[in-house]
Amino acid sequence: MYFRGMRKLLVMLFCLVSLTRVNAQVDPDIAAIRKILFTQVMAWNNGSVDGYMKGYWESDSLVFIGSNGPNYGYKATLNRYIEHYPDAAHMGHLKTTIVSMEKLSDEYYFVIGKWALTRSAGNVDGSFTLLFRKIEGKWVIICDHSS
Repeated sequence: MYFRGMRKLLVMLFCLVSLTRVNAQVDPDIAAIRKILFTQVMAWNNGSVDGYMKGYWESDSLVFIGSNGPNYGYKATLNRYIEHYPDAAHMGHLKTTIVSMEKLSDEYYFVIGKWALTRSAGNVDGSFTLLFRKIEGKWVIICDHSS
């Protein structure tokens, strides 16, 4: 009986130490980018295109590439979203899945993912590639190719 209890205790301690090591190894840049993407989904699902756009670089140099080709600039991208998703029926419920995140340098990350909208206006889904850049200590999307 004593050895069973000790074995369980050792297994639990091993698991705790392993989890601590995993959490300690989480790259803060990856965590920051994941938080941005999570916040965007939450804003979208709350019907806030403006909130969703907070993940993007607020610059004329932002590039969004969709089915109609590239849009340049933050305002053009915002207007595109408003035009294509004018109301809750068109916005629906967004779900995203990150397929991969690749660090290109200390300043750039490349993210590949999938998106899906469940909505009364008809479900749609697709894939995205995002280029994140760290500008003034903050990660922002500088290029989005969604299809």
